[in-house]
Amino acid sequence: MADSQLVIAPKVADVPAHPLPFKGKLLSGDRAELPPAVAMSLSDSSPLTFTYREELTHDDYHIPLLLSAVDPGSWLGNPTGDIGVTAFASLSISAGDTVIGDYTAKEHVSESYSLYTQASHKEVDAAARAAVRQRLDQKIYADEARLAQAAASARKSPTASVGQ
Repeated sequence: MADSQLVIAPKVADVPAHPLPFKGKLLSGDRAELPPAVAMSLSDSSPLTFTYREELTHDDYHIPLLLSAVDPGSWLGNPTGDIGVTAFASLSISAGDTVIGDYTAKEHVSESYSLYTQASHKEVDAAARAAVRQRLDQKIYADEARLAQAAASARKSPTASVGQ
């Protein structure tokens, strides 16, 4: 019997989460759905703002039951279907009307199932969300020095609080 396993493509490197070198206020998005670096860097009193959006799309594939019933491989535990989820996320970091960081990420996660195993949509959704948030964290961390400098400049600028 084949074990089903989650497949994340491309592989997301595991980077330890840490707060950003500045704080920001969540302008748009759900606090419970933020990438870890952003979640650790929230402050309602900051002139910098975060705007976050996340979307999921699903693609399921299954072999028709009639074909599975007559295929000996199905009875041996070969996959009879696949649940796939693509997560897309975007994050903008702004100082007033000036965008100092704009990031997007897209990750696909899939899990196969057989006549003997079931894939959980909830599990695949959670894995896709975690992967896309981790990918955004990687992009932010790679740009961390520039973001810190832009955030420091924005705090010194009198126009940084425009529109806040």
